[in-house]
Amino acid sequence: MALLAWPAAGRVADKPFWRPELAPVGPMVMLVSLDEQRMYVYRNGVAIGASRISSGRSGHETPTGVYTILQKEREHRSNLYDNAPMPFMQRLTWDGLALHAGTLPGHPASHGCIRLPESFAESLFEISPRGTVVVVTDQRVAPPEINHPAAIAPLGLGGDEPAPAGADGEPWPADDGGPVSVVASTHDRALYVLQSGRLIASTPLSVPEGFTVGGMLLYVRRAEAVGLAEQDGGLWSAYRVLGEGPAPAPRALARELKVPDAFGARLRERIATGTTVLVTDLPARGGQPVPYGTLLEAREAVPKAGPGHP
Repeated sequence: MALLAWPAAGRVADKPFWRPELAPVGPMVMLVSLDEQRMYVYRNGVAIGASRISSGRSGHETPTGVYTILQKEREHRSNLYDNAPMPFMQRLTWDGLALHAGTLPGHPASHGCIRLPESFAESLFEISPRGTVVVVTDQRVAPPEINHPAAIAPLGLGGDEPAPAGADGEPWPADDGGPVSVVASTHDRALYVLQSGRLIASTPLSVPEGFTVGGMLLYVRRAEAVGLAEQDGGLWSAYRVLGEGPAPAPRALARELKVPDAFGARLRERIATGTTVLVTDLPARGGQPVPYGTLLEAREAVPKAGPGHP
């Protein structure tokens, strides 16, 4: 089920729009459009807020990607830029990317962070839980230019980390109640399941010859609502992150992309409100570092303040 669209071709007036009462409960998603210099906020698939932003200026460009809110501080000062105030800070990466209140001159002007009007930043801070998905996109960047992202998910396959469960009956780790993220890569022909930011299972993905999603799609499990049918995947909100055209309904996508039955049954047991599914034509394990950002980053530990913190 696609998200509720914005009127007037998606443009937002200079005055922030904030109507959280339109969807009082449910998982949140924030979409940041660098080319529009706008943020759009959805809860349970319904548009509840929108505002102007100011992103990173030339030489300090804000990296595109799919992030999660890692840390929140009402009163924060930068450890990188002369103790500059960053009120209502919501951290997206540990190396310097965050949402916060700041000056909006009408064009990209920050050192990479995403500045918001102060009242909007405060309202957003109050209702956005840690783990909220934040999509940063720029439609001026064509997907072929981003063919080797550093990582679509923090798979952590090196070192002494145990191998994830597979499709041949290996047990999955116990459910820790943390957020579940699924990454399906048609490039890898593999599906990866993460919980609390850790890879817990993976399996081969059957992809029809010539099939493509045309970039990247994000699906978010909605909160259940009375009278809302599951027909055609009605309990999912769909967002296109890269590429053009509408996002296919989840059931239509599931008819094309297949995983072993036993693995699918295990996965369905883990899916809950707020579960995210990222479907992409890009490789999930990454290659050469490029300015694409870290997708679905979700660490639990908070490093000590020091170099690299905004």
